[in-house]
Amino acid sequence: MLIPVDTHSQPVYLNLAQAYEAEFSVLTHKSPDADGLFALDTVLEGNVIGYLWYDNETPVGLAAIAQHQKDEFEVCEFYIVPRYRKAGQGAQFAHTLWAKQPGLWTIKQIVGAEYATQFWRRAIASAGVEGMQEDTYQDPYWGKVTRQRFRNDTNLIS
Repeated sequence: MLIPVDTHSQPVYLNLAQAYEAEFSVLTHKSPDADGLFALDTVLEGNVIGYLWYDNETPVGLAAIAQHQKDEFEVCEFYIVPRYRKAGQGAQFAHTLWAKQPGLWTIKQIVGAEYATQFWRRAIASAGVEGMQEDTYQDPYWGKVTRQRFRNDTNLIS
């Protein structure tokens, strides 16, 4: 179940974001602060909206989606709790996001996150997306990234 982050659900999002940051710290070389918390790379404000993904009553994932134009979106952050990854929760979450917001989508993975690149390729293919373009891109914040771009419409992904 997809839930947009609001003031009530923001603490859940922030808790999951800490797990996400910890998991990627080996690639980002980030360390927690004196309170044991990681700084977040993406803040939910302006054109960035957060979403939570639930399996029944359990929050199992988060996404931060930037809307750059009326129909242009970027997956800034995406995380599924490891226990739920092999159950298809990540692809279902991604497909639901894409169906909710038709348009041009961009997804990027940092160097070393090849498992994430494989996930995104599978999720895009299983959604029936045609014409996905993948390249290597020099991101101003992350450096060299693998990037997927595709356009969907409301009839493509369900």
